[in-house]
Amino acid sequence: MSVAVSPVESRCDRRAFVNLPFRLHATEPQWIPPLKLERHLFLSRRVNAYFKHAEAQLFLARRDGRVVGRISAQIDHAFNAHHGNRWGMFGFLEFENDQEILDALLATAEDWLKARGRDRMVGPMDFAMNDESGVIVEGGDREPLIRQPWQPPYYLERSEQAGLEKAVDLLMWELYVGDRSKMLPVIGDLAQTAQTDHGIRIRHMTRRSLRRDLDVFGEIYNEAWKRNWGFVPYSKRDLDAYAQELQLVFDPAWFMVAERESDGKPVGIAITIPDINQVLQRMNGRLLPLGWLAFLRRRRIMDRLRVGFLGVLPEFQHAGVAALLYVAHFDMAAVHRISGGEMGWILETNTAMNRGMEAMGGRVVKRYRVFERRFEADAEPAWPRDAKVWKPRRTDHSTQG
Repeated sequence: MSVAVSPVESRCDRRAFVNLPFRLHATEPQWIPPLKLERHLFLSRRVNAYFKHAEAQLFLARRDGRVVGRISAQIDHAFNAHHGNRWGMFGFLEFENDQEILDALLATAEDWLKARGRDRMVGPMDFAMNDESGVIVEGGDREPLIRQPWQPPYYLERSEQAGLEKAVDLLMWELYVGDRSKMLPVIGDLAQTAQTDHGIRIRHMTRRSLRRDLDVFGEIYNEAWKRNWGFVPYSKRDLDAYAQELQLVFDPAWFMVAERESDGKPVGIAITIPDINQVLQRMNGRLLPLGWLAFLRRRRIMDRLRVGFLGVLPEFQHAGVAALLYVAHFDMAAVHRISGGEMGWILETNTAMNRGMEAMGGRVVKRYRVFERRFEADAEPAWPRDAKVWKPRRTDHSTQG
């Protein structure tokens, strides 16, 4: 039977969209089931702040009435406005091991984007680069950490056979912050310089200060990452939503602000997230009947973390602030049960950050590939390039990452 692809329109379609990976990967030991309730909320246009500056369409592939694949096509107008391009994205890619299914899904997403004036399709990403992104190239034998995708090996093979071209690779570095012997001495020296010569101290966030500190993070991120491939600026609404998400995994030991001791001026920030995937693994996608017990016991379950963001103001970029934040992670590991995890993703082209990971004794353990397909648009952009979308306020910030 041929494959038919149709848009997600009903609640039944939405349930099928969310449930498909549970059927495809339930027997795979590395796959960690997401919380179904969270997935439904994430896809909601009323709940997810992404839709304040973007639009998307979900699709299901069926063969003889049976769901065999899914995909999304999306346009992030904040991304287009920042980069001055007409790219579209695709994501939430799941499919049975059949080339016809993937070809049909990609063709449908491409047609939807072309009809809205896009000239390139990039992905997979769910919905943006800071969510789950890429297809596994290396490290598929390891469990994914929070906001890391996992797919069986045939996803890469089928994607290449579909004619998708490599856009960029994303790297995850394994890092044991409980073993200082693997850290090069220069890191400790730079951290000491930040304290003694520049008067920098580390302050740990609190639940009360989290939203305010995320404004600091947003300013640093929007300036420091703005030249990175795939960058999308954070808006106030994005940060509001991000603060709510982080409340579920917040741990003051791992949420840090580097600030000048003399006046409390923030000069850097690190957001490191305990790996809630270890808890989700026990919940099997549901809060009921006993999933909520695992969530309440999460601090006893989680023993690994993901270092997600680390940024530094430009005038302190060479003052050892990043090194001080690195060392602070080792300090926290000495008094907490979490001693290891992964840092990233980091673009393969980010030479400075990848060298920094080597200096800390890290090694690349996962590689994700983001693909692209170029084509001619069928229409003018739905939003002109000069549309009044949110743009980041220019500051003088930078980053080590």
